[in-house]
Parts: sequence; structure tokens; C-alpha cells
Amino acid sequence: MPSIVETRNLYKSFGSFKAVNGLSFSIEKGDVYGFLGQNGAGKSTTMRMIMGLIFPDSGEIFINGETFNNSKRHLLKNIGAVIERPDMYGYLSGWDNLRIFAALSDKNITKARLHEVLEVVGLTGREKDKVKAYSQGMKQRLGIAIALVHQPDLLVLDEPTNGLDPQGIAEMRQLINRLSGDLGKTVMVSSHLLHEIEQVATGMLVIHKGKKIVSGKVKDLLNPDETLVSVAVTNDTHFVEKLNQSQWGKMMERTTSGSATFKMNPSVIPDLNKWLVEHDFRVKEIKSEHSLEAYFLSLTHDTDTQN
Repeated sequence: MPSIVETRNLYKSFGSFKAVNGLSFSIEKGDVYGFLGQNGAGKSTTMRMIMGLIFPDSGEIFINGETFNNSKRHLLKNIGAVIERPDMYGYLSGWDNLRIFAALSDKNITKARLHEVLEVVGLTGREKDKVKAYSQGMKQRLGIAIALVHQPDLLVLDEPTNGLDPQGIAEMRQLINRLSGDLGKTVMVSSHLLHEIEQVATGMLVIHKGKKIVSGKVKDLLNPDETLVSVAVTNDTHFVEKLNQSQWGKMMERTTSGSATFKMNPSVIPDLNKWLVEHDFRVKEIKSEHSLEAYFLSLTHDTDTQN
């Protein structure tokens, strides 16, 4: 698949602080691309560079295969973005905010189009209410409506679930799935809420202290054979010794008194449980730790240790 956005060796510093340090990645058309990192990792800085709000110290950005720089701002016409919290006129209605921002586009935005994007983001029936009366989730969805009004192919969302309650987070997840699945948009979404990204992303980039740690397709990165499975037993006499002498020994990652952690495919957990019972170990707990959160924490922990 062709890339809608590609960066090559991006650097950006603010004084002595390196916010982005040699960052290269590409987003394929049709992806929901999860951009993951702790607060201060460089996510917002990278998104601002893609949107032309700031420019890199060095490196290149390509949009639909063309080099993007200050003289090629027309390339941004195919991108919509909500960077941090959307800034709107609280004393005006949602409809008036949408109409004002639509007027800034060089496209002829019809009233039908305004109604269409309001329906997409779930604000039909609330468009006449003043924005100051909106919940944070409604403001975020209005911001996305504004970003969608000129029909971009790529939508860039910076921490769209920040400040939302569980219901608002679920609604945002459903909206991202609809934007991708029903409307065919490519979505780049940054977050530190890893469980949410795991449920929507097809591609993924993990950034830490401005550097890329890993990137690729989520289905490839979260290899089921790399699942961490922890086991706890109530009688630990010769527990580790017997495990080491068995076929399970080669899968063990670490052990403590009465517990062990394995790297394995979850499909063999029943066989492991059967072996434990047959060898007279009383199983207290078996749980799988395979998740984007566990993967992310293992990557960033290793990086912190090395640094």
C-alpha cells in the first residue's frame, strides 16, 4: 500500500532539549495508526511538524509522496487535524462554530455537508446548543467534525481521549472505527491509553524520548507466541527444578518462589495446566499478560535501563 505520510530522520530541538531524535516512519493509506509514547515522548511535536505548525531542524516529511515544506502548504488540504484540545468559540453554537471554520476552507462547503459531519460525530440534535454547555467529549467530537468538513483523506488526532470519562472514551473509539471502516479515512491517533489503541489500531509506532523504539503492523508486533503467561502454585517444593527438567523450561522467562513466567502461545496453556496437575502442583493462578500495554512497558523499560 502507498504511504499517505512518511518521515525520514526528523530532528527537532527546543534549546538543549531534543524533542524528536532521528524519527522515521510511514503511514499507509487506510491505516488506523497508533502513535504511542509517554507524556513528553515527542508525539505532539511530531504531529505539529506533519501539520506544518512547526518545522523540523532537519529531516524530511512526505505527504502523498511529495516533499512537504513551507512552500508546499497546499499538501495539507488533504489532512484534517485536532492537535491537543480543540479551540472553539464557547459563546456560539456548535453549528455556528462549524460554519465559521468551514468558511475558512477554499472548498464550497454546503449546509448538507455540515449536517453530514455532525451526524458522523454524533452531534445531530445538539448543534444549536452553545459550545460552552458541551461536555469535553462533545467538544472533542465537534473538533473532529471541523477537521472532517473539507473531506480530508487523513485525520490526525492528538490524544483525543484526554479528559474523557469511560463513556466518552468508548464513544471516541467507536467514532475512530467508523471513520476508518465506514468512511475509509486514514487515521493517525496518538495516545498513552494503550488499551484503547490496541482496540482500534492496525499500525503502530512506539516513541520514547524522541526516538523510535518499534513500528509495524499491530498483528505482527503482538505475536501470540510472545505472550507472557504467569503461573502461581501453592506448593513450590522442587517447582522450578521440575520445570527446568521439562519441556516448559525452555519457555521460562523468570521465576520467583512459587511462581514462574513463560513466553508462549496461549493455546498451550491447557497443556501446561495439565502438566502441573499431573506433577502434583496445586495451581493457584494462571493468567495471560499479552497486551499492548505489557509490550509497550517492556520496550520503554528496556530503553530506560540502557540509557
